[in-house]
Amino acid sequence: MRAPFLLPNVVSTRLKLIRGKRAPSRYFSPTSLALPSSSFLNDEAFLHEDSNYLTDHSPNHDCICNESAECNEQSFDRNGMCELFEKNSIVYEYQSSENDDLKRIKSILRNCGWNLGFESGYRIHLNEHNVIRILNDLFVQSSDAALALYFFRWSEYCIGSKHTVRSICTMVHILIGGSMNYTAMDLIKCLVKSNREDWWHDLLLRVFHETHTERKVLVTACSILVNCYIQEDMVNAAFKLTSQMKHFSIFPSMGVCNSLLRELLASQQSELAWDFLEEMQSQGMVLNASIISLFIHKYCAEGNIGISLKLLTEMKNFGINPDVVSYTIVIESLCKMCHLKEATSLLLKMTQIGISLDSVSVSSLIDGYCKMGQSEKAIDVLKIFTVPPNVYMYNSLLSKLCRDGNVVAAVNIFQEMLDMGLHPDCFSYTAIIGGYCKIREMMKAFNFLGKMLKRGIEESITTYTVLINGYCKSGNMDMAEHLFQNMLTQGLVPDVVAYNALMDGYGKKGHLHKAFELLDTMRSAGISPDIVTYNTIIHSLIMRGFVNEAKDILAELIRRGFSPDVVTFTNIIDGFSNKGNFEEAFFVWFYMSEHGMKPDVVTCSALLNGYCRVRRMEEANALFCEMLDIGLIPDLLLYNMLIHGFCSVGSIDDASRLVNMMVEYGVMPTEDKTLQFALVHGSLAILLTQITVAGYNITNRIGSWIFGYIANHDYCMCRLLFQWFDGGCKAEQSDTKRMEENQPVHKARHTSSGVTWRWLFPVISGYGSGSGG
Repeated sequence: MRAPFLLPNVVSTRLKLIRGKRAPSRYFSPTSLALPSSSFLNDEAFLHEDSNYLTDHSPNHDCICNESAECNEQSFDRNGMCELFEKNSIVYEYQSSENDDLKRIKSILRNCGWNLGFESGYRIHLNEHNVIRILNDLFVQSSDAALALYFFRWSEYCIGSKHTVRSICTMVHILIGGSMNYTAMDLIKCLVKSNREDWWHDLLLRVFHETHTERKVLVTACSILVNCYIQEDMVNAAFKLTSQMKHFSIFPSMGVCNSLLRELLASQQSELAWDFLEEMQSQGMVLNASIISLFIHKYCAEGNIGISLKLLTEMKNFGINPDVVSYTIVIESLCKMCHLKEATSLLLKMTQIGISLDSVSVSSLIDGYCKMGQSEKAIDVLKIFTVPPNVYMYNSLLSKLCRDGNVVAAVNIFQEMLDMGLHPDCFSYTAIIGGYCKIREMMKAFNFLGKMLKRGIEESITTYTVLINGYCKSGNMDMAEHLFQNMLTQGLVPDVVAYNALMDGYGKKGHLHKAFELLDTMRSAGISPDIVTYNTIIHSLIMRGFVNEAKDILAELIRRGFSPDVVTFTNIIDGFSNKGNFEEAFFVWFYMSEHGMKPDVVTCSALLNGYCRVRRMEEANALFCEMLDIGLIPDLLLYNMLIHGFCSVGSIDDASRLVNMMVEYGVMPTEDKTLQFALVHGSLAILLTQITVAGYNITNRIGSWIFGYIANHDYCMCRLLFQWFDGGCKAEQSDTKRMEENQPVHKARHTSSGVTWRWLFPVISGYGSGSGG
């Protein structure tokens, strides 16, 4: 805490009582001012002599006057001071009310042998030498650094120019000796800011050494000097100063050394940091875990987890015991690199060697498991490692569960937080609200917002954005607009994500005019549109059939220097492909390559979808092979698309080849249309057999498909499925017999439930093959 400056400014108070114009003094000019007390008029005056020689090595004029708010409170009014010492002024009536601090200054100076003069007019010149002597005498006699600072500021005002570096360094020593280190730091910081030349750094160190009286004070002053250079991002100058300080047999404090190490590592000067660490040891400093942790953090940030682990394990060889911070840094880095098994082992090791776990280390591991989609293991970690729980630890779980749509489990975790006495924050409530929005339970989401407000937790921009996005996806644009306006009413400034959410809702509803109006409003509010904004506009145009207009926007973006992403190009390619304009689609494709964008699986799917629509399967197959050659891995949607296409032209062999490829890559068909096309074109047996041989259990799904076809009166499709399924039953009976005879059995067979057949048999047997839909 900054030491308060307790001297009352009685001068400014007296000046408020003075009215009227004063006659100029015969004896005092604005450049020769006395101490701010009328009682000095008959005894002495402090004049300054020519101080032009002080200009070369002096700090900026703002060095003293602007150092802090307390300085402003003690500043002097130049015009008022001049009026104060005019002989014929009304001030003479207040001579008896002299400032106590001024009385102390006069008394101390007289006791120290200063000849303050009599009516003969003897004067003390305020040159550098006398200022330094007076400062030292005041502090030695009173032990009051604030009193010396009062004279220091006043004397600079009287001189009318800046104090010299030597005077300022003397004042710094006095302030440190008087435990006013924060004020001393302000003065040193002004010195550091005034000049960034190398010779200036050397001068400051030399003058600090020349003006010191106590070694302990000198060490503190030099430590503050080095720290100020660090704070001003002059790390190399700070490092050079520490080297020069050795010539005076001094070295910075441990705290300053740690700061210098941290900045050297942050500025990618690891070699200098290691050299400085050796120098610290040579100076007799004892290394501890916090110092080594700086290097561990540095290597972890660079991804050199191996070096970090080596440092962690070898700390004991240097007589240093790793602490919880050292381990937590490594655990957090392992979690970020998805090495969760190693992070868990390290956390267990901490408990074995007796290091008390804290919530930060456990939270890092929980967050790592959640980000890897392993919420069950995250819950296990929470139960195994008993540490004082915190909100952050639970927020990771809430976020993961809600992202997965498991809102019931998330709400249970939320209630557990309340039962343990924890206070969920805005992030906690927003996570639950987002979970309900994801599963389209908008009423529950809105009710949870009400609970949040009742607890006195203010909603954030993210909270509103999640709700706006949820209502837009639910098609309730009126509520989305209401929430957006309510956000503005609450004084919250929507960010680009909030605008994009509402704009996407307008686009999906086909309200293009509102989307463009919102874009204008966004710009007027000073919010710069991002690539998601333009992708939303482009996608909205394409959905309404305005593909050429979308292409024009792309061209305009590129002309203005905006960088489109893969999504931008993919949207336009998909638009032209759906219209059958493959020439324009490929033009955009090549335009995309020219701008350094590589097509992804979605981009290829956009073109393949167009080819399959018009049954140009040769071109589709060629593009598919090219996609495989460049290392892209097809997804389920792309496989389904191609299987539909090949089945539609009767290429059952090609469709079967794709099914084999799906099985090989572990992609399981999940859309009924794939099977439906296969049924119609006679490839049902091939498709289902290949899937079952691969080991996929689709018994329950087959049953649901059969019931679905019955409900739609599609008994032909139902009979075909039944026949394949019945074949599976007979195969199962055959397999059982073979097992009894120790003969090999097919690995993957699927049998039907007796209940299923009891329901299906009377339905199917009652209809002929011609009764299908």
